[in-house]
This record gives sequence, structure tokens and C-alpha cells, in this order.
Amino acid sequence: MIKTNIISLTDIKLNLGDSKEVILRALVEDIAQGDITSKNIIPEDKSIKAFIKTKEDGIIAGLEIAKLVFDALNENVSITANFKDGDTVKSGDIIAELSGSYRAILTGERTALNFLQRMSGIATKTNMFVNAVKPYDTKILDTRKTAPGLRLLDKMAVRLGGGVNHRLGLYDMVMIKDNHIKVAGGIKNAVNKIKQSIGTQFKIEVETSKIEEVIQAVESEVDIIMLDNMTTEIMRESVKLIAGRALTEASGNMTLERVQEVAQCGVDFISVGALTHSVEALDIGLYIRE
Repeated sequence: MIKTNIISLTDIKLNLGDSKEVILRALVEDIAQGDITSKNIIPEDKSIKAFIKTKEDGIIAGLEIAKLVFDALNENVSITANFKDGDTVKSGDIIAELSGSYRAILTGERTALNFLQRMSGIATKTNMFVNAVKPYDTKILDTRKTAPGLRLLDKMAVRLGGGVNHRLGLYDMVMIKDNHIKVAGGIKNAVNKIKQSIGTQFKIEVETSKIEEVIQAVESEVDIIMLDNMTTEIMRESVKLIAGRALTEASGNMTLERVQEVAQCGVDFISVGALTHSVEALDIGLYIRE
């Protein structure tokens, strides 16, 4: 468990709890001993008004995180959000208004925007996939293909875009993949080893890539069966074979062009690594009011 950190720097004093550790790290990474440009140009007592504006349509995510960035820098910076996380925004929308210390606003600008742009990009991409499968009961899942250190925020953005979080890490769900199966000597052996060691306290998912493996997974009475890199035809056959005896997750190079076709197979979930591993940031900027 990460403990609360108190770090005193030239222009900044942070006292952040466990949930804010990532913000602390981002600010320290950017500021270190202090913002030497703003500190030596802008008077300490000078105040301004500013606003944050989107330059693309999308789903906004990270407004609460941006607020925490400025709270950490200077408690006198006031932020009024015109939208809430998860809202649809249009290009040109002013999503938040800021007022307070000129220094603090400029010092926190890039860190706040980095969080906002990345999280909004993830939420927007997720929402595209969610909308593509809307006619079906299929849910869009994220993966562990997140930026190191940013997993909780990446997964928060997925939820704000309408997606569903898969496991957070290696510790909260059993995922038996091909390399585990090779070492164990087969799916049944791998599942038995898990059940003998830890019982049923965690859900068990097994990766399969062909019908024979799907049959073994069903016979092993696992909770979720991953249909990995299968053709649509084999996936459809697999779903019929499983017949509701386990939840089904389609995986492997899922694109917006293919995802509806996969959902038509009747899978419960489709996992999409591209939601977080190749993020296209939403274009958002901060501007000083004249």
C-alpha cells in the first residue's frame, strides 16, 4: 500500500493521499525544484482568469483529476466545471473556468491537460466501440495494456466512456493464458491446479483459440472463456457450444470495423486493447482571458 506523501519543493507543497499518488508523481516529474520561468517572470501575487476549451468533439474525462492538480499546487485556484466527467462535448465548448494565481495556473497547465487529453481520448474511443455494439447485449472491456502508473486513471476513463473494466491486475482474477497452459500440461491441469491452491475465491478465465480448447474449458467449469483470435465463424460455433455455461469474451485485434460482426456472435464481452495502448488524445487547450 502506498503511503501518503508530503513533499516540499520551492514553489509547491503536496499532501496527497493514496488515490492521488499519480498526480503527485506527475507534478514532481514536471516541476521538480520549481517552475523557473513562471517564478521569475510572474509576480507571486498576480491573479488571472482562464478557461479550458475542447477543440474536438468527444467524451470529456479527467475534469476531477485536473481540479486535483490545481488544488495540489495552490488552494487559491478556483475551478468551475461547465460539464461533468462522462459528458459529450463539442469542438469549441468551454468545459471549465479557472481563476486565481497566475503562477499556479501556468505551472499546472501541462499536467492538468495531459490527464484531461489522455483520459478524454480513452473515453471517446471507448464510446465509439460501445455505440457500435449498442444493438446487442455485448459489453466492451478494457485490458491491462495501460500506461505504466496510469492504470487506475485509464480504467476510470474507460468507464466514463461507457465501457466495463476487466481485471485491474494480476491479483484480482485468475487468467489462464497459453503459456500457463503449456507449463501445466493442458487446460484441465491448469484449472485443477488453481482450484486446488486457492479454491473458488477468484473468478477463473481461460484463453482458448480453437474448438477443442473451448470444450476443455467448458468441462473444467471455468467462469469465463476467452475466444482469442478466432474467425467469426469459429467464434459463433464456440458460443453455441458453451451455451451459457460460462461467460464469453472475444479478444484479439478488435477494430471498430469488425466489432459489430463479433457482437452478432452472441459473446458477452469484447476486450479491446486499443482503448488504452494506443491512445489518441482529445485536443483540449487552456487559455488566459484577456
